[in-house]
Amino acid sequence: MSGGTIEVVDLTAPLAASTPILQLPPPFANTINFGLEEISRYDDRGPGWYWNNIHTGEHTGTHFDAPVHWVTGRDGDDVARVPVRRLVAPAVVIDVTDRVAADPDFLLEIEHVRAWEAEHGPLPAGGWLLLRTGWDARANDQEAILNADETGPHTPGVSVACAKWLAEEAPIIGIGVETVGTDAGAAHSFEPAFPCHAYLLGADKYGLTQLRNLDRLPPAGAVVIAPPLPIVGGSGSPIRVLALVER
Repeated sequence: MSGGTIEVVDLTAPLAASTPILQLPPPFANTINFGLEEISRYDDRGPGWYWNNIHTGEHTGTHFDAPVHWVTGRDGDDVARVPVRRLVAPAVVIDVTDRVAADPDFLLEIEHVRAWEAEHGPLPAGGWLLLRTGWDARANDQEAILNADETGPHTPGVSVACAKWLAEEAPIIGIGVETVGTDAGAAHSFEPAFPCHAYLLGADKYGLTQLRNLDRLPPAGAVVIAPPLPIVGGSGSPIRVLALVER
């Protein structure tokens, strides 16, 4: 890195009160927005130091989904028990921005992955599949990133068949996306509902959400560093995701 041949690319959305979050319809409970509560700032409460309490949900902003997050993975690892050797892994990027521009409800299918493999080689064993959709252009706008109307949210994702295949047959450890969750906006109506969560987390795999700067990564060859906070019993964690790219 000091020689300039390895670039460090930040794939993380900054955490602030304005960071968009997932919104579930009633009667389901929702996470909270990120917040800072000042403890002291060079004043009578603490003359020489500045610090805050933070208030956030596990699944706020760029975050890591552990298996225990979903009922299918309820006996799996929480974020504190994810093996550290799996937190540094190769990554590939499948770019579907042109398809998503024409159809915000676009779903990745097995055939799309096979076509990518025919051009770039097999998916990496023990690595990440990162889905580039161009959705990170909406990352600072709650309404735009959810893209909801009277029928529900319209955001890209993965089909049921592809999610099942990625969970059961593909050698990856997880999927990363630019949207607020790993599933498509319409996934509540799929069978099963939210297949990325149901299949991948149930198969001891992981999810990364609200990624940025995937356009700065090559189709293959990057290494992703994605360590969540080791929250004992935690279902997920806000995370700083970094990619190492050889130039």
